[in-house]
Amino acid sequence: MGMTMTQKILARHAGLDTVRAGQLIQAKLDLVLGNDITTPVAINEFEAAGFDKVFDKSRIAMVMDHFTPNKDIKAAAQCKQCRQFARKFDIDHYYDVGEMGVEHALLPEKGLVAPGEAVIGADSHTCTYGALGAFSTGVGSTDMGAAMATGQTWFKVPSAIRVELTGTLRPWVSGKDVILSLIGMIGVDGALYQSLEFTGPGVASLTMADRLTISNMAVEAGAKNGIFPVDDVTRAYVAGRVDRPWVADEADPDAEYTRTIHMDLSQIDCTVAYPHLPENAHPAREGADIAIHQIVIGSCTNGRLEDMAAAAEILRGRHLARDVRGIVIPATMAVYRECMKRGYTDIFLDAGCIISTPTCGPCLGGYMGILAAGERCVSTTNRNFVGRMGHVDSEIYLASPAVAAASGVAGHICHPSDL
Repeated sequence: MGMTMTQKILARHAGLDTVRAGQLIQAKLDLVLGNDITTPVAINEFEAAGFDKVFDKSRIAMVMDHFTPNKDIKAAAQCKQCRQFARKFDIDHYYDVGEMGVEHALLPEKGLVAPGEAVIGADSHTCTYGALGAFSTGVGSTDMGAAMATGQTWFKVPSAIRVELTGTLRPWVSGKDVILSLIGMIGVDGALYQSLEFTGPGVASLTMADRLTISNMAVEAGAKNGIFPVDDVTRAYVAGRVDRPWVADEADPDAEYTRTIHMDLSQIDCTVAYPHLPENAHPAREGADIAIHQIVIGSCTNGRLEDMAAAAEILRGRHLARDVRGIVIPATMAVYRECMKRGYTDIFLDAGCIISTPTCGPCLGGYMGILAAGERCVSTTNRNFVGRMGHVDSEIYLASPAVAAASGVAGHICHPSDL
């Protein structure tokens, strides 16, 4: 029996000719990632185990993005601990205020992930890098601590679901709508500990931003990882970013899948996930009677330049509704700078939004956009669990940047074409 894309990557990193679903393996890693919340725990475990060196200072990345600039004394202490560890071991890829970005947008932008590589991160949305044809997945801080010392970790080889894409997206429809539609079809546990492997002629029409968004939210369907094949879009993205050899893995013709899901991209419309699960997907046009109080445009899911462009196109010459607060968060400093060059920042400010330094802040209810009881937010983030962005009686509606911007102007959930 042949292997899937994910299984081929894992087999190579385990030094094996073949692997099968359910097999336990020990695999070498190309990159180990942590942020300002998870890395301190990993450092504590690293030190408690008696480790006194890292496996490769060029293959560890620490990104201070969740509570930076620091929101309180505890956040400051966490970042200080990470900073001191990074200096002690001369970690090459340490990103702090002024140079940081939201981790899962920053690492691909910096060329720290390449096709065919194996990456773990102490953050559940590390699965984002499957957009580049890499195997990437989230782990616990203890696993991160051990991996920083050994450069290895263990995996149970996942089985796979094939998602065959055909057609092309309609205007205003994006990767966010694709993944919300998919999660709506299969549920938040529909791909539990499986690989979501995207294939088919429709893949070629998806931008890298679309793919990064789709892979980012694979975990919201319970998936171990999401992965795309390497094609011309991938090659164009990594050109000039990745300066090392890489491998493009293809699934074998006889690879085994637990199921195949067919999705016609031309039939997908702007989609919103209602509270309190990402699987609660509805057409955006059904939300006209749902008044909102805040929009958040940013995060590791939708804070890239293409996301900023979509929001700017909607907000140009318009203003947020009277009772709506708008928070725009470019995901990296490069995105922030390009927004200024293109005039997007003026558009956002003229529309009544604030623009933040890159941060995860509001996504996890950390800071920069906490919701009060009874408030509703349309957010381009990835989770809408109870209390995720503040009070347990608040509500989060997940959507694309275009839908979030249109909803901010309308004062209620709104399809961009209906403004």
